[in-house]
Amino acid sequence: MIANTAILSAVLLASAQAFAPVANNAFTSTQLDAAKIYYSTSTGNTETIAGYITDEIGDGAEAEDIGDADDSDVTGADCLIVGAPTWHTGADEQRSGTSWDDWLYDTLPNLDLDGKKVAIFGMGDQQSYGDNYCDAAGELYDLFVAKGAKIYGMTSQEGYDHVESKAVYDDKFCGLMCDEDNQYDMSEDRAKAWVTQLKDEGFF
Repeated sequence: MIANTAILSAVLLASAQAFAPVANNAFTSTQLDAAKIYYSTSTGNTETIAGYITDEIGDGAEAEDIGDADDSDVTGADCLIVGAPTWHTGADEQRSGTSWDDWLYDTLPNLDLDGKKVAIFGMGDQQSYGDNYCDAAGELYDLFVAKGAKIYGMTSQEGYDHVESKAVYDDKFCGLMCDEDNQYDMSEDRAKAWVTQLKDEGFF
């Protein structure tokens, strides 16, 4: 009788554990997996920053060139992290000189992103192009907001050495801005701090 009671107790305990609420860290991992990271690059610098971001997120996060993205993956993601360099300085549109230039104007207008969580990162050269630092990030901001996306991860301009930027809104950058030409030693720490900020803001 005692043995049967012990077996019954073990079975009941196992059943209870199977239907117990998911632990907070497991839930977080699921949410992080639902983030899609898209970038495009001319020199490889934007891909480097995308790598820092995916490493910090962990949990199997991967980055993909926006030129290779499936529309259904973009619209189906819980949240999007998007990044671009600035190549055509001073341009009103198509500022990145990458796959973004076509995607933003040919593909994005046809997607339903209303209410989608979006975080933006950008690349620029503050010394050579200080008047147009990370302008392409501002283009991402404008066009994703126009589609109803909600932007997360605005950051301070403190610690940067630029003159002007179309990526500034209400005195803040519209996301993570990096300079692999002049401040490459700060990029990884900036990316880590930004991912932490996004977690704190409830982005994931």
